[in-house]
Amino acid sequence: MGIESLLRPLLPVLAITLALVVNAQEPIPYGPPIQLEMAGQIMQAATAEAKANGWPVAIAIYDSTGHLLMFHRLDNTQLGSVEIAMEKAKAAALYRRPTVFWEERLAEGGANIKLLKLPGIPFEGGLPIVADGKLIGAIGVSGVTSAQDGQIAAAGLRAVQR
Repeated sequence: MGIESLLRPLLPVLAITLALVVNAQEPIPYGPPIQLEMAGQIMQAATAEAKANGWPVAIAIYDSTGHLLMFHRLDNTQLGSVEIAMEKAKAAALYRRPTVFWEERLAEGGANIKLLKLPGIPFEGGLPIVADGKLIGAIGVSGVTSAQDGQIAAAGLRAVQR
């Protein structure tokens, strides 16, 4: 398995993260809440990615107002992952950025430790859902490693990218 195939699933996450860093002064504007049909497409793709890898996870989709729209827990998912997936999705929606952003800041240490007081979970696995340049929702995944959670969330977003 080459480096290219390993990085391919992370490209949507990297693109979103890069866009947020470049536009750090201009946060993604909020848009209308995600529609149920699109959320279903994202959920289906994320679930397929998790099942293909044998990863028992919880997957949450929130709308742009920070409210739960859809939730799915695969068989044998650790129960603690239910709340974490919801927190990741909510944090990605309310803060308008991937949750890995907070994980990276915390890894720097120092004054960034205060970020632990923010509501939400500062670990990879929460991604904003953006359409027409506006945040319409977010997906959060929990149950395996943070990077694997992020891979599943990114797979969900790829289902609706145009």
